Parts: sequence; C-alpha cells; structure tokens
Amino acid sequence: MLSRLADILMPAVGRLTVTTDAGAELAPGSIITANHTSLADPAVLLAALHRLGVRPVVMATAGLWRVPVLGGMLAREGHIPVHRGDRRAARSLDGAVEALERGRLVLIYAEGGLPRRTDVAEAAPGDFRSGLSRLAQRTGAPVVPVGQAGARRVTSGSRPKQLAGLLTAPLRRPDLHVHVGAPIELTAEGASGTGRAHAAVTAAWRTAAAQLGEPAALAA
Repeated sequence: MLSRLADILMPAVGRLTVTTDAGAELAPGSIITANHTSLADPAVLLAALHRLGVRPVVMATAGLWRVPVLGGMLAREGHIPVHRGDRRAARSLDGAVEALERGRLVLIYAEGGLPRRTDVAEAAPGDFRSGLSRLAQRTGAPVVPVGQAGARRVTSGSRPKQLAGLLTAPLRRPDLHVHVGAPIELTAEGASGTGRAHAAVTAAWRTAAAQLGEPAALAA
C-alpha cells in the first residue's frame, strides 16, 4: 500500500523519471540499497520501484513506528524497524534475512542516516555501515545499487526549511530521478564488500544526478 500510495502522490510533489542499467534486475530475494539524502527520498524510491513492479520491505528507523497511522501501516506491511545503538539492533538483520528467504526484496539504507548539510545540492553518498555487507554475507542475496537525485529539492535542511519545502513542493514540482544499477555479488567480507557496494551506489547516484544536470555529478 505504501508503494502504491507513494506512486499515486508523487506527481503532485515532483516530476519523477526512472532509468535502469542494461543488466539491471530486481529479482525476488534481492537486497536493494540506495543513497539517503532527504526525508523525502524513501517515498521517491518507493514510487520509482513501484513503477518497475517492485514493492520492497523497507528497513527504517524504529521511530517511524511511533508515528500515528504511518506506524500502523509499516507494521501491517511487514517493514523492518531498525533500533540503532540498541541490543534489539540484531533483530533487524534477522528480520531482513527472513524476508529475503521468503522471496521479498529488502531495501536498506547503508549510510544509516541523513547528511547534516542544510543546502539542497547533491553530494556523493557518505560512508556505508557494515549492515549491508553482513546481510549479503548471511544470505548470499544479490545487491541492487540504486541512486536517487533531487529529493533534497523537495525537503532538506532545518525543520522549518523541511516543512516549507514540503508545503511548496506541489507548486515547484522539482525534477527527481532514480537510476537502478546492475546487481552485484558481495562475496568479499568486511570493508572490501562494503566498499564495493558504496562504489556501485555512487555510480548509480552519479547517473541519476547527471540526468538532472547536477554540477556534483557532471564535474566527476
């Protein structure tokens, strides 16, 4: 339902386009990982994936489960709360393993949080945490790198700026782009596997950002 709702509402918020690599494949039991830049990009990504016929299970910060209405929807649809810095954190990975074994696709934001920048400009993904690599090692699931650009034009910065961005987005309808890369196998353990995933997501982000004419991608 969340994926469908995101796709229905997205045209009112921005102009979303989606591209894929020639070898891109969103097969059942795959891990999807994407760059995380804005509170808006989960909706952007869900809308893009819905257009490709995919409705993933999302690993998201546990605080969202306390939000009225949204929390209930997340729980009913089997999304996975992530309790960072908590002894319950391991349960998140276990939940993702179970979802992958059932043939679901799991979306994980390997950066583990949002950037602290207040501007709307694009920037390459930050450092990845180890959860993605550990999940891939446990399951052998292919990892699909996804890059998104433009979500910071919807909302970013301080709380007042975020609210203002959301309220004015239907008037501005900024351009948004999502690019899906070809899947990779994270056979290398530890930092090597994490680094390979980071490079793949960065490449997908550069493709997405270049579609929007973002200087950060065009100068690379």
